[in-house]
Amino acid sequence: MGKIQIVQGDITHLDVDAIVNAAKSSLLGGGGVDGAIHRAAGPELLAACRPLGGCPTGESRITPGFRLKARWVIHTVGPVWHGGEQNEPGLLRACYENSFALALENSAKSIAFPAISTGVYRFPKKAAAEIALEAMQAASDDFEKIVACCFSVDDAAIYRALYNQ
Repeated sequence: MGKIQIVQGDITHLDVDAIVNAAKSSLLGGGGVDGAIHRAAGPELLAACRPLGGCPTGESRITPGFRLKARWVIHTVGPVWHGGEQNEPGLLRACYENSFALALENSAKSIAFPAISTGVYRFPKKAAAEIALEAMQAASDDFEKIVACCFSVDDAAIYRALYNQ
């Protein structure tokens, strides 16, 4: 598969320079991958997020990884799906682009992403995976390893099918 890898599992266990957190705009933790990352990183992550003052949709912020294997956590706020008429695809693309930019600024050579916005934010999974994989391909020359870390077997199958087309 080359530099882009698709795995099914828990992003908090990955040994990469940076993991991306599909965060709420407050950056103060939540459910899903956001809650899992906060739990695994420890209370220091919440303390590091507080002074950041939140993050608008489509943008990204970076903190240390604390108790994670990853040196960095890049927090990005994906769009809530409202039918695609409120620039949701553009905002999701910006999440990936801004996360890659922050990773590069902090000398990360490997990065892992969850399936941003596809849980409670209801972004259609196939459309989200297409955007993710396009962004990963565009950034692949700048990284040694890019991981699409899917929590479910079904999500991983969507990514693999698209990647192999």
